[in-house]
Amino acid sequence: MRNLLKYKYRKYRKYRKKVIEEAKEFQPWDYNFNLGLLKVSLEQTRDYIRDKGIEVDEDRLSKVEKMDRAIYLLGAILKDEFVELAEKELDIKYDYNNLEAKKLDEEFNVQWYRKRKLPQDYKKCPETYLLKLELKKYANNTVKTYVSCFEKFTNYYREDDIDNLNENDIRLYIQNLIQNNHSNSYINQAINSIKFYYEVVLGMPNRFYSIERPRKERKLPIVLSKDDILKIIKNTNNLKHKCIVGLLYSAGLRRSELLNLKPQDIESKRMVIKVKGAKGNKDRYTLLSKSILNDLRLYFKDYRPKEYLFEGANGGKYNANSVYKIVSNTALKAGIHLKVSPHVLRHSFATHLLESGTDLRYIQILLGHNSSKTTEIYTHVATNNFNSIKNPLDL
Repeated sequence: MRNLLKYKYRKYRKYRKKVIEEAKEFQPWDYNFNLGLLKVSLEQTRDYIRDKGIEVDEDRLSKVEKMDRAIYLLGAILKDEFVELAEKELDIKYDYNNLEAKKLDEEFNVQWYRKRKLPQDYKKCPETYLLKLELKKYANNTVKTYVSCFEKFTNYYREDDIDNLNENDIRLYIQNLIQNNHSNSYINQAINSIKFYYEVVLGMPNRFYSIERPRKERKLPIVLSKDDILKIIKNTNNLKHKCIVGLLYSAGLRRSELLNLKPQDIESKRMVIKVKGAKGNKDRYTLLSKSILNDLRLYFKDYRPKEYLFEGANGGKYNANSVYKIVSNTALKAGIHLKVSPHVLRHSFATHLLESGTDLRYIQILLGHNSSKTTEIYTHVATNNFNSIKNPLDL
């Protein structure tokens, strides 16, 4: 079997080099080409894999060499045409749910960063950088992003002492990122990681305040109609899925907030839900729907969750990718052909509140936004103001 797979891979050697080069650009967390092993972090891949829903036969997968497995995985992530060709030829499907690097709920362990196996000439993140991140208790996703971006910067100036770099050196590096077609958001993350070192770790306040940033992209959120939301809820497979979809919409929850909910967070007497340790380590209260409360009571009787409100088959926190699949698959089942994610339900919650006349300040509180400017994006997608305007073609 192994020889057969290796033989078939020869047809895709033109993809292999390209995929490896793209993998280097993504700066994977743990890569060692001497061992032939590539692992890619959640932050660098989840936008590429979340809508694929590919499954794996672990027994057959184990028969493929580690390097081939890694290249195929990256090829599947980075190139749609690659995954279609490879799946057809190799008759193998991959399940991203069980990959260690894709866990949303992994706990930050700074020792893991210190003990990583890296190539000999690779310039590691300074210990002072890791220590400061640890002391400031940054979120796990933020830590990974900062370490990845900063290590890419330090390896760009591998032969130089980074403490002696100036603003022009930073600009040249940013220019290199732009020329390599990195996104505006990635470039901003790179600048933040660099500023963190010089201004926070080394204590040089606003040393690079004049570094130019790319203009922010202003993309409007996807919003579903109330009828489409009801169709999705109606087409869920079971009571558990119905509660998951219903809570995401009716409470405006982020996916991670839903997964962290515990039964005691549902305060039925006050008809509110307590969201603990949300984005930015903030607690808040949000709305509890009467209809969802009835469903939750039935769900609790049937499933008897122990620690978390939604738990996996073997206990513990429910899988984040499963939540995505529940939402996206149910939307397709309901005949909605937009790309529907858990966050689309949150966007719809906010927009529908605004359309019904709820004050923007209250929506900001319910969503847990720091700034009202973040919430104001929904004024651009709410249709209540458009309804009073007559189309000139219809006059």
